[in-house]
Amino acid sequence: MFEQAFKNIDDALWKESGCTTELDYTEQTSWLLFLKYLDGLEQDKADEAALEGRAYRYILDPAYRWSTWAAPRNAAGQLDHNAALTGDDLVDFVDRKLFPYLHGFKQRASGPDTIEYKIGEIFGEIKNKIRSGYTLRDVIDHIDELRFRSQVEKHELSALYEEKIKRMGNAGRNGGEYYTPRPLIRAMIKVIQPRIGERIYDGACGSAGFLCEAHDYLINPVRPEPVVRQAHHDRPLQGVRPEPVEGQGLSTKDLETLQTRTFYGKEKKSLAYVIAIMNLILHGIEAPNIQHTNTLAENLADVQEKDRFDVILANPPFGGKERPEVQQNFPIRTGETAFLFLQHFIKMLRAGGRAAIVIKNTFLSNSDNASVSLRKLLLESCNLHTILDCPGGTFQGAGVKTVVLFFEKGAPTRKTWYYQLDPGRNMGKTNPLNDADLLEFIELQKTFADSDKSWRVDAASIDAASYDLSVKNPNGGEEIAHRSPQDILDEIAALDAESAEVLATIRAML
Repeated sequence: MFEQAFKNIDDALWKESGCTTELDYTEQTSWLLFLKYLDGLEQDKADEAALEGRAYRYILDPAYRWSTWAAPRNAAGQLDHNAALTGDDLVDFVDRKLFPYLHGFKQRASGPDTIEYKIGEIFGEIKNKIRSGYTLRDVIDHIDELRFRSQVEKHELSALYEEKIKRMGNAGRNGGEYYTPRPLIRAMIKVIQPRIGERIYDGACGSAGFLCEAHDYLINPVRPEPVVRQAHHDRPLQGVRPEPVEGQGLSTKDLETLQTRTFYGKEKKSLAYVIAIMNLILHGIEAPNIQHTNTLAENLADVQEKDRFDVILANPPFGGKERPEVQQNFPIRTGETAFLFLQHFIKMLRAGGRAAIVIKNTFLSNSDNASVSLRKLLLESCNLHTILDCPGGTFQGAGVKTVVLFFEKGAPTRKTWYYQLDPGRNMGKTNPLNDADLLEFIELQKTFADSDKSWRVDAASIDAASYDLSVKNPNGGEEIAHRSPQDILDEIAALDAESAEVLATIRAML
């Protein structure tokens, strides 16, 4: 329904000198989508108020509403080209009037959980990069074709937006920063099994993929697996599902709980924050509880019981280095960002709470003091019941192998069940991870069953000096012996000497 509109928007932005990457395309599409969505939301609330015989107080003043400056209509309901701004007038209005007005909402909002605050935060962090007023008018006209009214429309828009985020994540070498493969997220959620009434948290939420998928799971936990739909003359669109009957069996109180007291996130980077807000909105959360902040700047000693969560789902950034003043907030000092996040998640989880965290696989065996201390903390304070070993290529553009740690807080680890994911193929952009790849893992994990790919390790057998948790499959046939670099160099030298000896013999025969 809306796929061609999204393609037209990208085509228009491709011609714009201020937008050079997929990141720019997504950012610029996001703020325009947000304002279009906000206009529809306000109109729906105004209509609802009129039916109930009460007045509705608009969030935006008339001059700054989408239906005034972006898409004014004539008496026939058609776009009024005489009233619609374009060219330099349009860019001037957006840069000098619209953005400053919207940014001002941050100071005027009653609190950070309101949509007014989100408006101010979003438009204080991003800038209009579309320098041509004619290109901007073209993009606005395509955005105006989109509708957010029915569930069918919202499902297609959310799927299209997810596809845009996926392309953005694959565009750079740090793809995992913006996009965690959705099949992996769905498998993690199915193992954790969040319930309505539990508070779900991601302190490194990126584009909010974990929170969006958790919302979909809670709204409609029994749904058909995703299918692939082929568009006309275009690439396949991943993840578009037949429309479920959303919220079926949920009470009004349940739906209100999902809207306001279920999903919580924090994100440091401005672009990811804006995308997270828009992504959650498209998945049905009107005022997402996402904070724009550096999670690691918070002192763990200040965390109280009221701050903790029932479920934590996350893929924290790894490979980064944090400054000494940030490291001082943590009992285990380390510059590795992912290790600081893991300490944060353990602290933020309430007793009995459940977590699934993606982390690079070297965490399981690193011999430095911080890694050993962190593994000891995890095993002693939590039940690390499952480790999912993901193959190379799971994350496009990330270039590292990862594992997923599943644990519950409050009791020490007794046994850990390992599963070595092997889809039987080399994964890449044209052959990514899919839901079928993870079906066996989800099924076997329910009973921690042994198989060719899965096994259990008794915590008592773990070396108390190193707390090494390396993945060593005892059922996978012969173990591959990884030789030391010195052994390899010695063999090369021996082969060189042998080659020289053979060449000398040949020369003697000539």
